[in-house]
Amino acid sequence: MSTVVMTGCATGIGASTRKALEAAGHKIIGIDIRDAEIIADLSTAQGRKQALAQALEQSGGMLDGLVLCAGLGAQFRPVGKVVSVNYFGAVELLDGLLPALQRGKAPAAVVISSVASAHLPWEKNPLAAAFESGDEAAAQAIVSAAGEQGGNLAYAGSKNGLTVAVRKRVTAWGQAGVRLNTIAPGATETPLLQAGLQDARFSESIAKFIPPMGRRAEPAEMASVIAFLMSAAASYVHGAQICVDGGIDAQMRPTQF
Repeated sequence: MSTVVMTGCATGIGASTRKALEAAGHKIIGIDIRDAEIIADLSTAQGRKQALAQALEQSGGMLDGLVLCAGLGAQFRPVGKVVSVNYFGAVELLDGLLPALQRGKAPAAVVISSVASAHLPWEKNPLAAAFESGDEAAAQAIVSAAGEQGGNLAYAGSKNGLTVAVRKRVTAWGQAGVRLNTIAPGATETPLLQAGLQDARFSESIAKFIPPMGRRAEPAEMASVIAFLMSAAASYVHGAQICVDGGIDAQMRPTQF
């Protein structure tokens, strides 16, 4: 039985993915703020340190897989925590668990990004320099100073930075024998989306965010793609970002791919 660490396993896409991976025979070590094997707050340096230490302890220092689902939406306050969880929490676990993944069997990692990652290009991302230098306080300050746009900047900026961080790691991870990919979900029926719909600042834009397929995704539709990427069927897929969005990215950016 292979061992997989998963963040954000308690709800939404993470909960569905856990179910799919367990059905495929994987043992899951979950990390979340509740209902998980490891209870940790990935928005803080101490929480991330705790999560890493416990993940290594519970896995015996050897992992076959890693799935990073933990994330906060644009409506979350304070906005600084959005960049802390979505970017710094994910990248720290990626780097911290790579040695354990190298010891695993046919290891693979999948990171949950977003279609929003392509809406704010890296060269125009105000958070890029802070991400590059690992300056979490600076990134938090930038989104906090952005006023009404702070939530959208924190979300799109952090997801853009996360996809870039994954893509910049593909050479080192490939040489280490560990496949690494992202998926970019569109609007998905999760508690995160429902929280956005209930927020007057974001409800209208979310309600109008309907893809060409005419409906939002179910979490299980994300989980099935993640399960594929974690499987031997995806043995040569590395460094890819797969849009699982009902066609919204193609509709919005038909000439960019």
